[in-house]
This record gives sequence, C-alpha cells and structure tokens, in this order.
Amino acid sequence: MGGIVEEADQKAEAGKPQGAGTQTLLRGLTLLNCVAEGVCDVKGIAARLGTPRSTTHRMLVSLVAEGYLHHIPYKGYLLGPKLIQLGMKALEQRPLVAVARPHIEALAKATGDTVHLGVEEHGEVFYLDKIPGTRGLEMRSRTGQRMPIASTGLGKALMLGMTPARWAALHALTCPPNLPADRPRPADWPLFEAQLNRYVAQGWAMDLEENELGIRCVSAPVRDGRTLVVAAISVASAVPYMPDDRMAALGPLVRATADAISKDLGWTTP
Repeated sequence: MGGIVEEADQKAEAGKPQGAGTQTLLRGLTLLNCVAEGVCDVKGIAARLGTPRSTTHRMLVSLVAEGYLHHIPYKGYLLGPKLIQLGMKALEQRPLVAVARPHIEALAKATGDTVHLGVEEHGEVFYLDKIPGTRGLEMRSRTGQRMPIASTGLGKALMLGMTPARWAALHALTCPPNLPADRPRPADWPLFEAQLNRYVAQGWAMDLEENELGIRCVSAPVRDGRTLVVAAISVASAVPYMPDDRMAALGPLVRATADAISKDLGWTTP
C-alpha cells in the first residue's frame, strides 16, 4: 500500500511545475507563522498568504489533521501539539553551553575579563561554563560550582525573570541569621529590592563585592523562545578594573551578548 501511495505522489509531483513542492512547503510555513503571530481566522490568514479562502481552508484542515494546528470553533486556529513537541526537541538538540560558548568567548576577548555562564538550580547558581580573563586574576568561581543566588551577579540576573515574592525568599536564603558578620552578603532587603527593580528596568545587573571581596561583575539574563529566563552571563574582574563608569559602559555590552545567545535559543525581541 505504501509503495502505491509513494508512486502516486511521485506522479503527482512530476505533473507540477518545477518548484511547486517547495512553494507549497513555504506557504505552509508562512501560514504557521501567521498563526504564531496571532492571525487566527481564515480571512486574515488568506489575506496574509494572498491565497483564496478555499485554498487556505484546505491547508488549515490538513495542518489540523496532522497536529500542527488546533482549531477552536468560533475562535480560530492555534499552534498544535506537534509544534510543541518539535519545539521541545529543538531545545534538547541545542544545548545551552554549546550555543552560548562562541558568544561568551567573544565577550571575554573583547573585555579581557572572566566571563561566566550559569543557571538556577534549587535556589542556587550553578556554573555551567567559565572563560578566564587575560589579566591573570584568580577568583573562586569554577565550572560545576554552586553559589548563593542573591549575592552573585549571575544570580541577580537570573532573578530578573522571577517574581518579587521569590526575590524575598531567595534573599532570605542567602542571608541566614547565623551568617558570619565578616562574610560578603547582599544588601539588606529594602535596598536589595530597590536594586533589583532598577536592574529589571535597565536589563542588566551588578555584583559589588557581595559574593567575593575584591571582585565586581556585570551580568545579564538569557531567555529562550518562551521568553523565560533560563540562564545568565557575567563579566567579572577585580575592583581596580571595574570602576563605576566602566561597569556602566559594560552593562549594555553584556546585555547585547545575552540577547544574542537568547536569539540563538529562539527568543525574539519584544
């Protein structure tokens, strides 16, 4: 049966002008993009594609049957379960470290400073990658290491994608009552909350020796195709190399690098 169907398909394709199959494929992909952008009715989709409504309707019916679209009566079309499955597969096949590595290597080369990549796990920062700087500085961060989230630049960048209620919980977790007075720590809660609100507005964060004395860093969040913050990057160096004016200048550069990684993960600029 499969051979008969395949032979029939080949004959049908042979009767079409060259490139017709590619044109149909691209039209179908454009249709999916229309639905993804919120154009969900036959009339609107047909207008975007420049195809008759009857042709558009047939394409929609076929895509619903294959699971690429979902139809809600009287409301229109939504992306279907097959696309969700494909999206998850795409995420699995594009590991974060491999995607981010060229970008953070370029950032380290441009700045001469140490660059980190990390994610949040169980209320802590987990360091996925580290590109040493060229200034000969040693800092205690290591790939595979965990650190408190509210006192690190990476952690603060990760917190930019969280709710203020979670900010408070993670701040409390980083500052237990028995923490020695001489240990680096984040600012007290009212000031810390004000800092994070400012960081949210500008799109990047700072660590002012709150995690390691003598070390400052600038950080920014990395997002995926769902616009969720899934990681963060930071540029870190000793205080003499990180005066306030340089940190302010580095902020947009670090954010631009984080955005470039995000785009490779499927994120689009709002």
